[in-house]
Amino acid sequence: MTATASIDAWDEDYELVVLGAGAGGMTAALVSSIEGMRTLLIEKSDQIGGTTARSSGTVWIPNNPEQRRLGITGDAALARTYLDGLVGDRADPSLREAFLAAGPRMLEYLEQHADIRFRIYRHAPDYRQEFAGAEQGGRPLEPLPFDGRTLGKHFERVGWPIRELMLFSGMMVTRGEAAQLLRFAKSWASCVLGAQLVLRYAADRLRFRRGTRLVLGNALAARLYGKLLEREVPIWFEAKTTRLITDNGRVVGFVVERNGARVRVRARRGIVLAGGGFPANPALRERYLPKPVAQHTPAFEGCTGETLQLALDAGAALGPGGMDNALWFPSSIATRRDGSTVVYPHIVLDRPKPGLVAVNAAGRRFVDEAVSYHEFVRAMYLSHQRVSSIPAMLVCDRRFVWKYGLGMIRPMTPVLKPYVDSGYLHVARSVAGLARKIGVDPSGLAATVERHNEYAMTGVDAEFGKGGNAYDRGNGDPGHGPNPCLGPIAQPPFYAVAVVPTPLGTSLGLRTDARAAVCAETGQPIRGLYACGNDMHSVMGGEYPGAGAQLGPAMTFGYLAAKSAAGERDARPAG
Repeated sequence: MTATASIDAWDEDYELVVLGAGAGGMTAALVSSIEGMRTLLIEKSDQIGGTTARSSGTVWIPNNPEQRRLGITGDAALARTYLDGLVGDRADPSLREAFLAAGPRMLEYLEQHADIRFRIYRHAPDYRQEFAGAEQGGRPLEPLPFDGRTLGKHFERVGWPIRELMLFSGMMVTRGEAAQLLRFAKSWASCVLGAQLVLRYAADRLRFRRGTRLVLGNALAARLYGKLLEREVPIWFEAKTTRLITDNGRVVGFVVERNGARVRVRARRGIVLAGGGFPANPALRERYLPKPVAQHTPAFEGCTGETLQLALDAGAALGPGGMDNALWFPSSIATRRDGSTVVYPHIVLDRPKPGLVAVNAAGRRFVDEAVSYHEFVRAMYLSHQRVSSIPAMLVCDRRFVWKYGLGMIRPMTPVLKPYVDSGYLHVARSVAGLARKIGVDPSGLAATVERHNEYAMTGVDAEFGKGGNAYDRGNGDPGHGPNPCLGPIAQPPFYAVAVVPTPLGTSLGLRTDARAAVCAETGQPIRGLYACGNDMHSVMGGEYPGAGAQLGPAMTFGYLAAKSAAGERDARPAG
């Protein structure tokens, strides 16, 4: 519930307060501090980074400064065409206009005022190549590596990546570095890189629980955190906000439980909600996500929607429900030795490679396996309406697993028995035998593999067009022909791993205007209340245009929220 209180009944007094320490929230807090406002960042857990720390850290920003440095111009108009076609009326067009205009400014601002820069992906095609305005690269940007040692004792506050995505249970590498390391037997440069990375990691483990050379989303989260520490922005960890306080329709403060005490905090310019949506809340998944409801998520465990409820209690409105209200990964599920659950996202390391099919209970394919993770899960749900497709089975042969890996199983893994014994990996000497083990129709799977092998020979997938567009091909095997995404499934034994839908984020969030101000049911902004990231209703209407299409808008609207708050003039007398 909200409350109206005397304006002199405060324990703490700030100008802008941010709830949530992911990329969007930390961007808002950093910009707020740079703009000269007394800023407080509140995080309910004991770590920073949220889902950002587990992500690739990529930001999708069309017409970005790195493109312009390379002489690439005119991308704003192309991106507008692309988003208009992809998103259409699923979201307020004023929001994507604000994103297209402010995204580049956000990057320029962070570079100028905080020396935060990104590196361009020249070849990273947009996910939906069938829409006009889709590009082959340039819009996604990756964080630069970050030295966690510079954080000193604060390094332990940086949330961990998914452990199964690290080497030696603690060493981070980028996707490009991983591909280079796999060539160690043929490349001296790969050997040198491997030696450098391992020596650095070994030195780190003498002092730290994991490697301090941070890349991907861990690097982005740590860099933003480091800048907040440099500016001495206070961060309250393990602090739970219980209610917002309003006065004459304006949010003026909140109550937070911290160190066993209830603290009333004034927020003169406003509060920014950046709690990461609700992918980790089973009850809200049951209420808002499609059936069968996802039971697992790779998102941060703290993304449970409390910040959304705070806003709803203050009179805010959710955006319109979408097709599925989530942004998806297909993930395989396993159990660690300590009993914890592994949710392993199948992003691009196996599905697009030649020699794999995804099948439903009929043993039939239902999708181009190389589509984006988001569209793959959507295809699972669509197929499930006709025949059981959840879980779906990724089927391949021994040659595939050795060369490309499969889920948690890395390439060139010599012994697969532990994965089979645990139930993660299914194996049989024949395709029909595998089908019986995984509970799919044997004749259907045999026919599917036979057709797929014919496609591998011709290089043309006559059913789903796998490898027929730039996005598919960019994630396939460039050294394999005639189609980098099609290869035979012929060398026994044959293997399968089950994948299920898992929300990496939610697209249903608080309705906002183009300034990131949270709106009531009337559409009017609630003064003093802002949102960004997945607490904000998806600017893309639940569509996923390209790599980084969550973090790009999250940071952009975090920036806009802080700039909007800085521009406001609180007419209330001080005191």
